[in-house]
Amino acid sequence: MPATGEIIRMMNYVDDIAATLRRITTSLPTLTDEEKKQLAEYMRKSDPNFTKVLEGLEHPKQG
Repeated sequence: MPATGEIIRMMNYVDDIAATLRRITTSLPTLTDEEKKQLAEYMRKSDPNFTKVLEGLEHPKQG
């Protein structure tokens, strides 16, 4: 199935998210345990967050 412009654009967004997460991962060793906990909490509360979007893709609501 050929990719449409919209799916290619969305996939580019995912690439941008992955690049951002790589930057975050690279910087993690410089954080204290408390800062890591704070960042994790902040990311979890982000709306929408990666996990929620992924769940919506895997389990679309009917109707």
